[in-house]
Amino acid sequence: MALATMRTDAQIKTDVLNELEWDSRVDETEVGVQVKDGVVTLAGHVPAYTKKLAAIQAAHRVHAVLDVVSELEVKSPAFWKRSDQDVAKAVRHALQLDVLVPEQRITSTITDGVVALRGKVDSWAQRQDAEGAIHRLAGIKGVINQITVEPKVGDATTIKHKIEEALERQAEREAKRVSVKVNDGVVLLTGTVRSWGERRAIEGAAGFASGVRRIDNRTTVDPCS
Repeated sequence: MALATMRTDAQIKTDVLNELEWDSRVDETEVGVQVKDGVVTLAGHVPAYTKKLAAIQAAHRVHAVLDVVSELEVKSPAFWKRSDQDVAKAVRHALQLDVLVPEQRITSTITDGVVALRGKVDSWAQRQDAEGAIHRLAGIKGVINQITVEPKVGDATTIKHKIEEALERQAEREAKRVSVKVNDGVVLLTGTVRSWGERRAIEGAAGFASGVRRIDNRTTVDPCS
């Protein structure tokens, strides 16, 4: 590990603050930042769930950030507030409008603005698409994705091979440092990557494979690897 590439917590904090300011989706004055041993803690109040996600994503983009702890709370302004019944209607409408989501197989439970999604879908990608379809709805304070994946039975060796091919196409450098194992539709990813962006990209690539019902991403982030 080259010492020259190591960054102090103070340097990381400055970079995170600058990244929050640079991201037009985030009002950096709403987000407090603390850093200890490369772990970033975000605190404060934001007006929408999608802004909370944007702040977390911005922190993860910063070089040398290992983990992000979110203590951000969503407090919607009066004109965005909705009853749980109105949120339920909006969630159903959003799922119906998304052509990639089998909405009739998905149910939602809303409690104080927090949406819990349940149901059964054919692929990991459909599970992620269902959650993504509702992120930007006004009145949502959080999303809990409890959708299960029940894919058509596939051969573990074939699934593994296809995932490795996809990683080679999309993230050749990272693919060489990532191990893929498949057992009963569960994909185990291990190894070391340089950033959270690479980690998400690898998980995303694996998630499109037919026959995947769950991804266990145990890759670790080491900016100096």
